[in-house]
Amino acid sequence: MPADKTPAAAAVARPGVLSLNIREKAALFAAYMPFLKGGGIFIPTTRAYALGEEVFMLLSLMDDPNRIAVQGKVVWITPEGVQGNRTQGVGVQFTLDDTGAAARATIERLLGESLASSRTTHTM
Repeated sequence: MPADKTPAAAAVARPGVLSLNIREKAALFAAYMPFLKGGGIFIPTTRAYALGEEVFMLLSLMDDPNRIAVQGKVVWITPEGVQGNRTQGVGVQFTLDDTGAAARATIERLLGESLASSRTTHTM
């Protein structure tokens, strides 16, 4: 029988990197996931992710020239062709640390009173 030719490096999981650029408050509202402990965000992507997969995100929000770098894990998957014509992508829960808390605080500050809105989002 032939020897297994799988490289050892393939067994080591590397976190994915996701980038999101949001310029409008309505788009931020649709992407934000306040119902997650520590907050989270939906990122449109065609790349396949698994639930629980760790990812690194670079978020550019509104007119802020600084990008927010935050880690998280995939907790929501909207596959391609899902009923209801929803956007394909993943929901990522922010880590429960200072960077996750800072990302949540920044998003909630930007959204302000619109957080109480009942408009639909990418996830719920």
